[in-house]
Amino acid sequence: MLDWAVTFLIVALVAAVLGFGGIAGTAIGIAKIIFFVAVVLFLVSAVVGLMRGRGRSVP
Repeated sequence: MLDWAVTFLIVALVAAVLGFGGIAGTAIGIAKIIFFVAVVLFLVSAVVGLMRGRGRSVP
């Protein structure tokens, strides 16, 4: 998912250099959304992994 965020960031940078402000703004907005969704999914996955790991390590 972070690959998509980086892709949209690169698209935004190229569009900004070429003078396409609207496309650059839209692409950077999409990149931000995808990045934050990836961070939230990572945190949820980490918490679930910690919860599962504690149950198995008890003798």
